Amino acid sequence: MKNKFFKNLTYTGWLCLIGIILVILIAIFAPLLAPNDPMATNPDRRWTSTKGFPLGCDNLGQCILSRIIYGARLSLLIGFASRFVSLLIGLIVGLTAGYFGGWLDWCLMRIVDMFLAFPSLLLSIAISMFMGSGLGTVIFAIAIVGWAEMARIIRSSALELRSSEYVVASKTLGASDFRIIMTHILPNCMPIITVIFTMGMATAVLSEASLSFLGLGVDPSLPTWGGMVATGKDFMITHPQLVIYPGLCIALLVIVFNVFGDELRDILDPSHKGNF
Repeated sequence: MKNKFFKNLTYTGWLCLIGIILVILIAIFAPLLAPNDPMATNPDRRWTSTKGFPLGCDNLGQCILSRIIYGARLSLLIGFASRFVSLLIGLIVGLTAGYFGGWLDWCLMRIVDMFLAFPSLLLSIAISMFMGSGLGTVIFAIAIVGWAEMARIIRSSALELRSSEYVVASKTLGASDFRIIMTHILPNCMPIITVIFTMGMATAVLSEASLSFLGLGVDPSLPTWGGMVATGKDFMITHPQLVIYPGLCIALLVIVFNVFGDELRDILDPSHKGNF
């Protein structure tokens, strides 16, 4: 199945997969790849582009390239952590509502509707303003915003699977609800879970950049792409590189996750099962 999965991956999908792996490797090996300390400041280096500083320095004399490399680490950390928390909550709510149905399904879906009624970015901003800035706050804010959509999608799959023959047979043989969910419902939901997790990474990265840009993200001294754009906007006319470089990184990362998510959806869609 793995071989056929990679066989069905298009040229665009391969490029996006390579791009994602490359960003992950850059984040992991940031201390080895960064030419300078991303936190080191030196007013004498302001706006210079000398040897050892390939992309130049910012208004504080900090190496732009080093901060971009370390920014990838924070962006992926926040993205993966927030999507994992969203997935965990969405799985519990979606599987419970879809499998048991009835009044429990109705109550849980009304809670989901309440979260979906608020614009995601505004809700993230409100949570960040209430809890204060910080890494944990950013992860929590993005996770709370993203779980409802995941829960609704997972619920739809669980509703369809609970009436399948193997689930009915398991109930007849006396299997517990928990066992049925873990051995039959959840494994068959994994394709759609993989897709929504991958595509949700793009949303999480963009949300982190937006919060950092608004000053509601992590500590401003820490290198984040959104924070670099926020700092660089004041010098955009005279030194546009402060905005262009981190802005391109955000755009490219969002694009590769979205496109790769589309590829996964096409391959893992039930109508393509005959190709495996």
